Amino acid sequence: MKIALIQSSIVWQNPEANRVYLEQKIHSIPAGINLIVLPEMFTTGFTMHPEQVAEPMNGKTVQWMQALAKAKNTAITASIVITQNNAYYNRLLFVFPTGAIQHYDKRHLFSLAGEEKVYRRGTQKLVVDYLGWKICPLVCYDLRFPVFSRNVEQYDLLLYVASWPKPRIKAWDSLLVARAIENMSYVIGSNRVGEDNNGYQYNGHSQVIDCLGEYVVEPSENEAIFITTLHQSAQNAVREKLPFLKDKDSFEIQD
Repeated sequence: MKIALIQSSIVWQNPEANRVYLEQKIHSIPAGINLIVLPEMFTTGFTMHPEQVAEPMNGKTVQWMQALAKAKNTAITASIVITQNNAYYNRLLFVFPTGAIQHYDKRHLFSLAGEEKVYRRGTQKLVVDYLGWKICPLVCYDLRFPVFSRNVEQYDLLLYVASWPKPRIKAWDSLLVARAIENMSYVIGSNRVGEDNNGYQYNGHSQVIDCLGEYVVEPSENEAIFITTLHQSAQNAVREKLPFLKDKDSFEIQD
């Protein structure tokens, strides 16, 4: 599977400006890409004011993602601020090339910023079936909680979209590698760059890691598009040779 990670800056709480900016980047990506990954809250930055920017599921950004997915014949995934049933969600959207959508609502809300006070948390883990791959998409702070991401579904790819700040980037790098090794899975981490209106700095470190913890795409700090190919057969061969997942613990998550 060919993937593209877009590591970009984000204009604060300006969905239109971010859509215009990222559309240019998406159209610059060559044909043949199967999945494009954007950062968390890519239209607004990591805002605690959803009432100012939230969109419905039939809003402009969702329609924009669907149109681009169809035009580029690729899947696109990222999170945006969604309003539904009188609540706000930090919602990851997985948009298929057909325009069909599956979504995941961020479960672990970032209490240090008060995210749990303004957003409703999700409860359901999502595993997407796409091109013969099983993909588990999660959002930012979920990375710190390995139980929820544990590979009990035999997924092939674990994916995080994030707004992970520079002062804690060592944790981002370390935990992404840990998730890859413990779940015997490719891991993608897509993070932003730049500075938001709260003065927080972001230095990217978007990356791709294989199931042995080796970098496929190494972290870097500049705004960029990273393109690489993931090989399911190679991962399956490693899993067959090193069948660590069969020894995993059984558990039940209680809400």
